[in-house]
Formats: sequence, C-alpha cells, structure tokens
Amino acid sequence: MSEVSIKVNIAGRTYPLTIKALEEPGIRNAEQAIEESIQVFQKNYAVKDKQDLLAMAALQMAAKAAAKQEPKIERVVERVVETVEVPADFSNEFLALEARLDEYLS
Repeated sequence: MSEVSIKVNIAGRTYPLTIKALEEPGIRNAEQAIEESIQVFQKNYAVKDKQDLLAMAALQMAAKAAAKQEPKIERVVERVVETVEVPADFSNEFLALEARLDEYLS
C-alpha cells in the first residue's frame, strides 16, 4: 500500500500527515467538515478563540457519530438476544455455576 505525505489545515494550523493513499479522500472530507463546523460556530456565537471553536466542532461531530452507532449496536444486541436460547431451568444452572466459582475462588 503506498503512502503519501499531505498537509491538513485545521483551525488555522497546518498538520503534516503520512497516510495511505486510499485514506486521503476521507481525510480531506474530514478536514473540510471540521472547517465548515468551525465557521458555523464562529458565525453564530461570540466565540473567537480557535481552540474553543475546535472543541465545539469536535463535540458536535462526536455526538453525531455516537448517535449513528447506537442504533447499530442496539440491533446487534437484539439479534444476539433473539438467537440465544435460555433453558427453562436456567436459574439452577446459574446457581450451580456460582457455587463452582465460589469453590474456585476460595
């Protein structure tokens, strides 16, 4: 896999990166999204410090990413729960397992 050296500008600072060539479009899209978010915050709020603007943009993007992930995780958990068969006498097996663990730990 070939690597490329690029420079990314975020909040007025330049960051040199060495990345895989296939990653460059994603990095460039992220760079643009961050800059656009910073500009929106700067325009709509009386915040001038670039660090504060960058923190606000990062928080917003992290919240969006988490919101997108949560439904996926919930669907996976639901599928696992649906496929696991719990025996009717599960409580007895659980108690036996707990007793064996207690013996082992004693």
